[in-house]
Amino acid sequence: MARRSLAGAVALAAASVVMTPTAAEASPPGTKDVTAVLFEWNFASVARECTNTLGPAGYGYVQVSPPAEHIQGSTWWTSYQPVSYRIAGRLGDRTAFRNMVNTCHAAGVKVVVDTVINHMSAGNGTGTGGSPYTKYDYPGLYSRYDFDNCTSQITTYQDRWNVQNCELVGLADLDTGEEYVRKTIAGYMNDLLSLGVDGFRIDAAKHMPAADLADIKSRLTNPSAYWKQEVIHGSGEAVQPAEYTGNGDVQEFRYAYDLKRVFTNENLAYLKNYGEGWGYLNSSVSGVFVDNHDTERNGSTLSYKDNAAYTLANVFMLAWPYGAPDINSGYEFSDHDAGPPNGGRVDACWQSGWKCQHAWPEIRSMVAFRNATRGQAVTDWWDNGGDAIAFGRGSKGFVAINHESGSLTRTYQTSLPAGTYCNVQNNTTVKVDGSGRLTATLGSRTALAVYAGKSSC
Repeated sequence: MARRSLAGAVALAAASVVMTPTAAEASPPGTKDVTAVLFEWNFASVARECTNTLGPAGYGYVQVSPPAEHIQGSTWWTSYQPVSYRIAGRLGDRTAFRNMVNTCHAAGVKVVVDTVINHMSAGNGTGTGGSPYTKYDYPGLYSRYDFDNCTSQITTYQDRWNVQNCELVGLADLDTGEEYVRKTIAGYMNDLLSLGVDGFRIDAAKHMPAADLADIKSRLTNPSAYWKQEVIHGSGEAVQPAEYTGNGDVQEFRYAYDLKRVFTNENLAYLKNYGEGWGYLNSSVSGVFVDNHDTERNGSTLSYKDNAAYTLANVFMLAWPYGAPDINSGYEFSDHDAGPPNGGRVDACWQSGWKCQHAWPEIRSMVAFRNATRGQAVTDWWDNGGDAIAFGRGSKGFVAINHESGSLTRTYQTSLPAGTYCNVQNNTTVKVDGSGRLTATLGSRTALAVYAGKSSC
C-alpha cells in the first residue's frame, strides 16, 4: 500500500502482506485462481461487476479496497489510514458490503478484502463514519498504550527493528506483539468473516513480524481463510518475503518488476524459465501481478499507460503456470494522489476514467484459458531469440505472443488434438492438424490463445 502523511509527503511505501502458520494454501483454494482487484470501486459497483463480468468470465476472486472507516479526503490513500474498524468508508456501509459479498458469491466469485492492520492514521479529525480521533487515540478502540514506542518514521530497511517498530510515513504503528492489539485485530477480521469474506490481503505485512501475524491468524474463526501478504522484496533488506510463506501466500514483486524490464528492454525469449528459475518464491505460495495500485503510480512496473506491452504482459501472466495472478483494475490518473472517479461509483466500464482492465477482451478471455489449462505443464516452447514466443499447456492449450514490430507467420508445433479452435485473442478460428501443427499469422504486438473446449467463437 502506498500512503502519505497528512502533511502531504508522498508515500508510495514498501508494504507487506502477512499470513499465519496454519495450512498455507497453494494459491487461492479452488479451481479458479485469478483475482480481479477492483481498486477503489464502491461495493455496489463491485456487486454488479461480479454478476455481469467476473462470474461469467471465470474469475475466482474479487479483491475490494479497505472497508474500514478512515480519514476524510478525496485522495485514494485515505482508505489506508483507518480510524476505526467499522465498515464506514467512502466505498459503502455495512449493508452495502454484506450485499456485495452475497451477490458475488451468487455469481461464483469469492471475496478478498484489502486489510489494513499494521497502523492507524496520522493527524486528528473525524472519520468517514463520524468517529472522532487523534493520532494514538481512537476512542473505544486503541489508546497510546497500544502503539509501538518508536514514534519516528522508518529510516532504514536494513534494520529489522526500525522496519517493524517505527512508523510507516508517519502513521501510528500498532504494537502487534501486544495481546489486546492482537485480539482487537482478530475481532475486526472475524467480523469480516461473519459477513462471508473468503480471504484477506494483508497490507504492509513487512512492517509486522511474521510471528505476530501467525498469532492473529490463529485467532480467526476460520484460520484457513485465504491470506495474501504484501511483503516487498528488497535486496539486502533485513525483512525478506520468505519469512512469511509459512503463514500463506506472499506477493512476489520481483515478478512484476522483471516483467517490465523484459517487455520494455529485453527479449521475451528470456521468459522460458520464468518463476523459480529466476530465484522467486515457490509458485505454490506466490501471488503475482503485472501491476498494482502502488506500482502503476511509482513507475516500477508496467501500467495501462504502456498499452500493448501491458496487455501482452497480462496475457503472458495468465497463460504461464506460476503463482496466483491478480489483475489490477483501476482508473486513469495524471495526479498520482487522485481518488476514484465519482467517489468509487462505476456506472459503466471505460467511462469517467475507469479503465476496467479486468474486462479488456484480451485479458478477460485469458481467465477461461487459465482455468481450462490448470495443472498442465509448459510444453512445446518456441522463441525466435527475440520478442516472439509460443508455448503450450500440455494438451489443453497453446499461446503465441508477438511483441515484435512486424507481423509473424509460422507453423507451431503443439500438443493439442486435431480440430478447430477459437483464438480467443481476436475471435477467429484456427485449425490444428493431425500432427498437432498450427499455422497462424500474428500482427505486431498481438497474441494467439486457444484451448480445449473452445472450438467456436
